[in-house]
Order: sequence, then structure tokens, then C-alpha cells
Amino acid sequence: MLKILTVIFILFASSTAFAAHPLITDDSGTQGKGKFALEVNSEFSREKEAVNGITVKETGGEIAAILSYGFIDNADIVLGVPYQWTKTKEEGVVISDEDGIGDMSVEIKWRFFEKGGLGFALKPGITLPTGDEGKGLGNGKTSYGLTFITTEEIAAWAFHLNLGYMHNEYKLEEDKEANRMNIWHASLATQVEVIKDLTAVANIGIERNPDKESNTHPAFVLGGLIYSITENFDIDAGIKAGLNKPETDLTFLAGMALRF
Repeated sequence: MLKILTVIFILFASSTAFAAHPLITDDSGTQGKGKFALEVNSEFSREKEAVNGITVKETGGEIAAILSYGFIDNADIVLGVPYQWTKTKEEGVVISDEDGIGDMSVEIKWRFFEKGGLGFALKPGITLPTGDEGKGLGNGKTSYGLTFITTEEIAAWAFHLNLGYMHNEYKLEEDKEANRMNIWHASLATQVEVIKDLTAVANIGIERNPDKESNTHPAFVLGGLIYSITENFDIDAGIKAGLNKPETDLTFLAGMALRF
């Protein structure tokens, strides 16, 4: 508990946070010139499977932070820092236990079209090798990607579509041999205010499996709630479940967002 509280303090001190939580899919909205959004989010995952007759259980999580700043009305710069941990057991015996800062991300979100309830945005970005690749906490090299974002608002509903591409570079030879470098992502989300200040969200998505040994691509479904305590302060929670074997079995999500 002391470790977690310390990490939260560090992330707040660095003034960074994640966005659009608990949704994986982003929306096309931007902060507006001179405005900030600060989010601190967490996730706790668990996975259990049998490999060659041996029961393997993996638990892990992340406390992450992103700061979004609107440098013009329709464009934000987004800085993110994750703190991650993972533990793997075989037949109840710990074989791996790692934690630390992951790779930092820097993105630009540009909303290039908006009319009525329809919006389009592009979000190019890079990840910087701030994590320890030897512990499995980063790639060891700078990587880059691009996401196309669509949002359509219809009455009380909003729908979001993301189509993304990520090119990963790896420092370690074993990572190069085991992982695909080019990863695509597709996801769809919806949200609706069910009662005053309470929004229900749902999300489904799939992305290319980075494991070269598998052609089954991880797919997920997610459900959650966002509660607006004030106009500029939200808290959220959600559950993400795997739809196939490569996706993590179950992930619990929780977060908070402050806009100023």
C-alpha cells in the first residue's frame, strides 16, 4: 500500500494523466486553447492458463497518468507516464516479479473536422524508452504510431471509432525475434448519460497479436460507469474481459479526471 501511495504522489507531482478512462477507445474532442485535463488511472489484471500441463497464473497492474494541454482550440499535446507491475507463478511458485516506470508517451491530438455532432481527429504519437526493457517494462527503443478517431453524437448517445497503427522498435534481440513490429488496432465505444451526472460506457475492440507465434488476435469487451462529482471532476470504474485466449482474462479499471 505504501508503494502504491508513493507512486500516486509521484504521478501527481509530474502533472501527467491518462485520458478517456475507462474506455480504451478515444473520442475526437480536444480541451480548448489554454485548458488542461489531468487524469490518474489504474488497472489490475489477472490471467490463468495451463501450459504443457503446468498451471501458470499472472497478475499485474498499472497506475498511469497523462496531462493533456490545448495549445490551440482544436489540438492538444498529451504526455503520459505509466508505473507497471507484474508477477508470474507456475504451480504456485513465483518465477517472475517485476515493477517500475514504463515507456513514456508523447502524442498530439488534432481535431481536423467538426460539424454538428460529427468529429474527426488524428492522433500521432511516440513512446520513449524510459522503461527497463530487461524487466519487460519497455521496448528499449523509441516507437511511433497513428490513430484515426471518429465521434458521432446522436441525442443523448455518443459513438466513437478508433483505427490505429503502431510500429514498435525493440532493443533486445529476443524481443525482436518474438514480437511483430507492426500492430494494428480497431475499436468501437458508446456512452450515454443514464441519470444526471452518471454515464454508462461500453467498448469492444481487437488488435494484431504482437506474438509472432500466434495468428489469433486479442479481442476485448468492456463496460463501465463515469460519475461527474462536479462539472470538471469525474471518477470512473470499469471491467474489461477477454473474448479469446490471447486477451487478458479479466481487468478491473478505476480512475479520476480533473479539468482546469
